[in-house]
Amino acid sequence: MAERQQHRRRGAGVAAGILCVCLAGSGCAQTGAAVEDARGGETVEMVRRAADALVGARSSKARTSMQMATGGTRVTIRGEGVYDFRRQVGQLKVLLPQDPAGETAHRPIMELLAPGALYMKNRGAGVPSDKWVRVDTRTLSDGNLVTGGATDPYAAAEVLRGARTARYVGEEEIAGTPVRHYRGTADLRAAARDASDGNAEALAAAAKGFATARVPFDVYLDKAGRIRKVRHRFSFVNGQQNGAVAVSSTTLLYDFGAPVDVRLPDGEDIYAGKIAEE
Repeated sequence: MAERQQHRRRGAGVAAGILCVCLAGSGCAQTGAAVEDARGGETVEMVRRAADALVGARSSKARTSMQMATGGTRVTIRGEGVYDFRRQVGQLKVLLPQDPAGETAHRPIMELLAPGALYMKNRGAGVPSDKWVRVDTRTLSDGNLVTGGATDPYAAAEVLRGARTARYVGEEEIAGTPVRHYRGTADLRAAARDASDGNAEALAAAAKGFATARVPFDVYLDKAGRIRKVRHRFSFVNGQQNGAVAVSSTTLLYDFGAPVDVRLPDGEDIYAGKIAEE
């Protein structure tokens, strides 16, 4: 038991290291709107069901973007990959920003997402290039909504299960697809209560670990109710500095039904040694 707890603490530190690398590198209207507002309860319920619509779509490709504001500087981390909403597994290639002088380019970090777990390759810091680092996302104070450098696409959708308010903003287009834009606020505690087994504990941890459980969001739904784009604004407490870090996490979903072939690492492929500090 002590060994397992030590491994979890070490893993949590590794995931937090992704955020630290980025922070250190930076110097660490319409008539329709009125109609929808009159049906506020229906709008909230529609937003809450968006995660279910993704399960019905089976899978998609995804692009992620996470922007952090710290010390007057904005740092952006980008990711791209695929996700299976039924199995709740996915694969992302996460690109870290260059150092301020633009001289150091970080290798992309490969991430595998699974219920309760995050696997990272090319993590650096003394980890062999052919090994994965596994992190129990339920032990992270943000539920891995932030520290992995990309929000798990299904977790991003399940945050909306906690929608408390939502209003219709208007019709727009994303990559040629007509969408309806909604804006509101979700509560992570409510989201955790209604989330799937794979995300419930992680979202509950985030509700306690963030500066506030209140999460403003913008979501863009297609005619099938599927999320094409969702943006959350988190308030994340970074232990290395005073105050909270403003984090904006955006997930774009497209090419629904795309094939997803994700194989989680075997035990011998997971690095169990000590993680060096970067």
